[in-house]
Amino acid sequence: MNLLFEFFKFIFFTLLIVLISKYLLVTVLRKLAESLNLKPKTVGNIAGIATSVPELLTVSFSAFSGLISASTYNIISSNIINVIQYLLTIFLNKNQKILYKKAIKIDLVMVLFTILIPILIFAFKMDSSAEIVPAFILLFLLCYFINNHSHKLYLNKQTDSEKQIQEESKWVKGKRNVIIKNTLYLIVIAITLYIIGNLLSDTLENLCIYFHVAQWFIGILLGIITSIPELITFLESQKHYNKQDNAEDGVIEATNNLLTSNILNLFIIQSIGLILFKLVQS
Repeated sequence: MNLLFEFFKFIFFTLLIVLISKYLLVTVLRKLAESLNLKPKTVGNIAGIATSVPELLTVSFSAFSGLISASTYNIISSNIINVIQYLLTIFLNKNQKILYKKAIKIDLVMVLFTILIPILIFAFKMDSSAEIVPAFILLFLLCYFINNHSHKLYLNKQTDSEKQIQEESKWVKGKRNVIIKNTLYLIVIAITLYIIGNLLSDTLENLCIYFHVAQWFIGILLGIITSIPELITFLESQKHYNKQDNAEDGVIEATNNLLTSNILNLFIIQSIGLILFKLVQS
């Protein structure tokens, strides 16, 4: 097994993730959102779920291979990189003032906790403890509840008549086929990302086992790679709404993308990794 060849595969699979995210995932998400007349918050949530597929894969396979430290470093580095990318795209699009909206600030405080909690887990050496899984599930539900209610309270701009029009227009004749088609595309894209992530995980596992690369280094590499889809969706969401002279909706979408991705990574995907690790050990 050649070290150079393994790094070549690493670069190749990384580029595939970038291309699929940029030219397929983002495009399909946008078409699906327009067909359903979804709010920017909902689109951001969907994007957060879709862009967490690579983390789900890499963490699951790392944990299944016994590389629990690599999976934990993957989550913490991915969450930190997501925040850096988010802030970078906000400044590039000159949307800093929108961050002062109360609901956005509440979301960003929760995002901050998705970075602080893994640090505390490391400090107390609980990164391989499955006992924290119930607490993770409760924290995920709490974050979802706070996000949902803060947006209703501070950013609900729709009138009752607008809501009625939105509901009535969801199933206009001809839209069903578009919605079904793009939903199927989204499933295929998620499966494709899963397969590529699996191959990428195998490559990084080879680097770790056969070439004795440290798990923390593997985890950080995985975090960098699996954060690429989020960077693309952050940029695209703000660019899309800036063209419509509606920057606030772009920031709302990007912020919910960030929050959903980070809480899924930490509370759900990390829980899956811990459970798999314990099952393999037993």
